[in-house]
Amino acid sequence: MTATASPPLTLTDEYDPTHLENVAARASRALSEFVDRQAAVLAAISPALAPATAALREAILGGGKRLRPTFCYWGWRAAGGPADAAEIVTAAAGLELLHAGALIHDDIMDRSDTRRGRPSIHRLFEGEHTTAGYRGSAATFGLGAGILLGDWSMAWCDEMVDRCGLPEHRLRPARRLLQQVHTELMAGQFLDLVEQARGGGSVERARTVIRYKTAKYSVERPMQLGAILAGAGPDVLAACSAFALPLGEAFQLRDDLLGVFGDPAATGKSAGDDLREGKATVLIAFARQAATAAQLATLDRLLGDPDIDDAGLAALRSVILATGAVTAVEDLIDSHVDTALRRLAEAPFPERARWTLGQLTVAATTRAA
Repeated sequence: MTATASPPLTLTDEYDPTHLENVAARASRALSEFVDRQAAVLAAISPALAPATAALREAILGGGKRLRPTFCYWGWRAAGGPADAAEIVTAAAGLELLHAGALIHDDIMDRSDTRRGRPSIHRLFEGEHTTAGYRGSAATFGLGAGILLGDWSMAWCDEMVDRCGLPEHRLRPARRLLQQVHTELMAGQFLDLVEQARGGGSVERARTVIRYKTAKYSVERPMQLGAILAGAGPDVLAACSAFALPLGEAFQLRDDLLGVFGDPAATGKSAGDDLREGKATVLIAFARQAATAAQLATLDRLLGDPDIDDAGLAALRSVILATGAVTAVEDLIDSHVDTALRRLAEAPFPERARWTLGQLTVAATTRAA
């Protein structure tokens, strides 16, 4: 990576609303207050909803770095929005509800047993079915509960943004953007499903998946949402996109590496899950592209085997490393980060916003979990 990180941010007031950690903490508080209000609504419908409420609370509040709300807040600041507006923190926090719903659905599609070190939602309800002695299939019950709770959380995203307190003339274009986000995210999820069924193989197709499944809804659209809510013009929105898209791709490429080589204690998921699921990531596409006949045979035999053992995982990791795929992905991350930082330097943002977005770029692409 040719670009260098900015020096650590030093603030004398730990409650300064522009501090990265405090943006995340404020978003978490806004989410907690929103979930409390929704819990009261659900409790009034039926006490039988209590397990669903508790599971949603844990899925929404039980972890995460709040990167999407933070990028949204700094999109607001990039467009000249004031630092201490509670309304933008509430709107930005709503994006975590979309993210939580997407993760719940992701775990179903990937057959993941855990999320952030705890049982995934569908496994949680599968276990509840068994414990309670309910009739029918425990697995089917868990899948149904997971689908519904994921939908629930995504619907709450729109509600939280809509009730953030900003004026209607700002919310109207924000709603249109959120509708686009939902469409892009589902398109990315479906393309991911298709690529996995095909067995992958194309670097370009894998990059299309991450562009729509992650890059846009994780970085570009959150920044643009914040900018729109601040009244941004076309030049600021275009600058948000130019910076955020390469950064979003780099973010997901780092996640792909962690999915295979990460420390489960840090990531909260088994480092073998992506291999067991046969995910058609850019990493795997690079490996297939450079593999020898023998290496390709190993990939075809072991990748996507849900019962693969530790020896099989080690064999897959060995092939991926030997093909140079890890180096290729690291080089692509570096290239995307360099592009993002170069475009950031040219963006018509206030200096504080440019500086902090540079900090976020480094944090999002060099993380260990």
